[in-house]
Amino acid sequence: MTASRYDKIAFVASSAPDAEAARSRLAKTYGDVAQDDANVVVALGGDGFMLQMLHKFRDRGIPIYGMHRGTIGFLMNEFREDGLRERLAVATRSVIRPLIMEATDNTGKVHTAPALNEVSLLRQSYQAAKLRIHIDGKVRMEELICDGMLVATPTGSTAYNLSAHGPILPLAAPFLAITPISPFRPRRWRGAVVPDRADIEIEILEEDKRPVNAVADHFEVRSVVRVKARMDRTSSVVMLFDPGHSLDERILNEQFGY
Repeated sequence: MTASRYDKIAFVASSAPDAEAARSRLAKTYGDVAQDDANVVVALGGDGFMLQMLHKFRDRGIPIYGMHRGTIGFLMNEFREDGLRERLAVATRSVIRPLIMEATDNTGKVHTAPALNEVSLLRQSYQAAKLRIHIDGKVRMEELICDGMLVATPTGSTAYNLSAHGPILPLAAPFLAITPISPFRPRRWRGAVVPDRADIEIEILEEDKRPVNAVADHFEVRSVVRVKARMDRTSSVVMLFDPGHSLDERILNEQFGY
């Protein structure tokens, strides 16, 4: 699909009044086709809504162009109603690949879910979690005592991962970030960067006493005993950005304080 074919637009909007009103006006100006007939989706909202749409349209071959009508707009383009077709024609593409989380709960059931930003492990009670980290079948950390930890993609490295003082990864970097949340022991461990081909496994220690939840973006599993995360190279979704405001450019700006 080439940019010149972005002529059948489907507009989607979050429930925010500003987003709904913008969708109505844009649909009247540019037309609004059914999502299954579209060759581009224009999403109106904030980053949370954009993440939902990325999941919804993953592997459907329809790129998504976001315009900011929400609270946070890191994943969005500037909102402007004029010249939309011209903007789409010159937009740059960013291909996003998800992690796959396999979380085993305390009944033995395995839950599988994709994560475009990160897989999170979070303590469920007042007691800190105890975790053991395996990389490619080898124990790399025998015991991590913490509030939780993250496995973040380059796309997600500027989200929760950055708030937890994890590294920012360039979009094309073949790495994943493993970042602890409020580590107690080892106190000075700030995380690791591993190849994106790595198989990551986190074992929950003392799971009865120190219960842990696992989250793949917005899909949560309670009381897990083991969590695996790996990059899914068979799956992708395409985001469109205005020239000069690509996701790569935004990630660079984050590293230099913009």
